[in-house]
Amino acid sequence: MVDVGSKAITARQAVAQAFIEMQDTTLALLRQNKLKKGDAIQVARIAGIMAAKKTHELIPLCHPLQLSNIEVHIDIAESGLAIESTVACHGKTGVEMEALTACSVAALTLYDMCKAVDKSMTIKDIRLLEKTGGRSGRWQRASKG
Repeated sequence: MVDVGSKAITARQAVAQAFIEMQDTTLALLRQNKLKKGDAIQVARIAGIMAAKKTHELIPLCHPLQLSNIEVHIDIAESGLAIESTVACHGKTGVEMEALTACSVAALTLYDMCKAVDKSMTIKDIRLLEKTGGRSGRWQRASKG
């Protein structure tokens, strides 16, 4: 674990995303809320929030953080679901692992809830989009293309 004792407490935020590709028939079931396991999008959103709060228990060298905000948004796209998380705190270390964990667990939850009807799903493009705070100020991933 890295010693962050001498770092200043600053406002920190991270934004991450993931995508889960699935068949059109699966997307239709999600839109109509007709999966046997229930409302997969809302369950996955809550799972992502819970996962962000437990990141330090899942990733061995992560510091436990007092998170001040966690948002997980899941949008239906043309070929699947786009997941985006935003995590914030006032602390001595960043929240990028919490944002990435939120997206990852939300995607895994969606996979679990849809696997009975779609064995071809693919979780992909889990990545950090932006982080702010600390000495470095702001970091933003260059756009694709």
